[in-house]
Amino acid sequence: MKPLKTIMVLILSVVSTYAVTGDIENRYATPHSCPTGMASDGEYLYLADCKSDMIYQIDPEKGAIISEFDAPGFRPQGLAYDGEFLWLVDAEEEVILQIDPKTKVNVKSLWCPAERPAGLAWDGKYLWLADSRADLLRQVSTEDGTTIKKWKSPSKNPTGLAFDGTYLWVADRRDDRIYMVWPETGEVILMFDAPDKYAWGLTFHDGKLYCADYQSDSIYTIKTSDEEFNLAVKPVYEECQYTHQFRNYGPGTVTDLNIYLAVPENSPHQKLLQPLMYESSVNHEIISDQWGQKVARFHFDELPPGGKVEASYTITAELFEHWLLVRPESVGKLKDIPKDIAKEYLVNNTKFAIDSETIQKAVDKAISDETNPYWMMRKIFKYIIDNMYYELAGGWNIAPAVLERGNGSCSEYSFVFIAMCRAAGLPTRYAGSIAQRGDLASEDEVFHRWCEVYLPKVGWVPVDPSGGDQDWPEGQARYIGHVSNRFLITTVGGGGSDYLGWEYNSYETYQSQGTCKIFSEKIGEWSPVDSTQAVSSRIGRDPTECKPK
Repeated sequence: MKPLKTIMVLILSVVSTYAVTGDIENRYATPHSCPTGMASDGEYLYLADCKSDMIYQIDPEKGAIISEFDAPGFRPQGLAYDGEFLWLVDAEEEVILQIDPKTKVNVKSLWCPAERPAGLAWDGKYLWLADSRADLLRQVSTEDGTTIKKWKSPSKNPTGLAFDGTYLWVADRRDDRIYMVWPETGEVILMFDAPDKYAWGLTFHDGKLYCADYQSDSIYTIKTSDEEFNLAVKPVYEECQYTHQFRNYGPGTVTDLNIYLAVPENSPHQKLLQPLMYESSVNHEIISDQWGQKVARFHFDELPPGGKVEASYTITAELFEHWLLVRPESVGKLKDIPKDIAKEYLVNNTKFAIDSETIQKAVDKAISDETNPYWMMRKIFKYIIDNMYYELAGGWNIAPAVLERGNGSCSEYSFVFIAMCRAAGLPTRYAGSIAQRGDLASEDEVFHRWCEVYLPKVGWVPVDPSGGDQDWPEGQARYIGHVSNRFLITTVGGGGSDYLGWEYNSYETYQSQGTCKIFSEKIGEWSPVDSTQAVSSRIGRDPTECKPK
């Protein structure tokens, strides 16, 4: 067990004092203790309760009960409003009921295609139904309950549903999250933690998302959009020591040895709490490669047989779970990409081989005639997920070879994603990191690399195609616009660095006299830091911080 280190830290940061996406803006108590479905008629809210078996008409601002009536079912769940009628799904009888809110009369009953129905929403033409047993989102005909199309639920226990005119919103009980879903494909566009622990009924009223929470017995409005889409939350405090060891087993002599350590820097994802402390038997110099990546260069003139040297640094950092909540409609067009970004990050080279027939055909198949850069990125992401599986087999082949064989490591997934994005006209680069492996005190010898794609009018957005190679929509979306707080980013580059080559974190170059058997090892060692005096909770940063310098 590693000792718990203590560091006294004063962090100067701007703590957000206004609501950001996922925050509660207004709250009041529900009329009864088991709130489920919720709907809005444009003037009032309607709330179903599965214990009182009532439907309540509620003032959306103050929560006052305007009227109430018996639900035409024994276990009311989802509730929706189509502009004239209320629709209620009853879990006991497994029926969908059409209710005239003026007369309170059930005027029509439909067969329900779900054995355990939950949320209900109206999209202007059809109903959407959350099937919490099959974990599906079903678009349902109001003629006879026929399923028109269905998508896998974002996660495994969908409850409430709402439609905002463009997107479907889904509350999930198991993961306590709320998801914004593109109804044409079922893909999750963005997500955030539910403010309370049992988000159930959802509806939009006057442009605001209302949620009825089953555990806290309250109704609240949730902030769902703002200009501050760059959020850093859930900070952890870690000390990381990175070491690059080099050994010469001889019998010859190693000469002109250089060890290059990538230098981590401050970003929206991480705050360095003290200057890097370097350790080596020689001094170092800080230089930069063609991508602007800083590296510490350690030079050794001669290493005899049996000799060992190492270069290392120790860093203490505050690491955030970093989210970029990007809506497709907020993204510009390809013509809006700055010329200097396009010039640097659309270039070809041997690793990417973007002009190869394999990459060109894959891009054509993936994006077809799509022109929105966000959806171009998502379609390439999905194509890679559908056509590859993860395998850490050693070696980094070029992108077309990786795609042809259908498997690869995180680096090889990154090469394919970068190649396809660049071939499609999307500037893309990669980020390299040291990864915390499950425990705050842990060791990393594998490391992790992902990509960053430049979306016009947004900036650099992290995309991890290997991490996102998962079955559930939530698991895929978590790796778009999100970086976990278990990574220390050391490297950002476009490939083929002057000093790091195609490696990240560190690299070595050397010459030798005679035969030399070489062994090098790279280790990242994590230790938790007790930083109780640090001031950081939810931090709002300017979106321009994610853009290139």
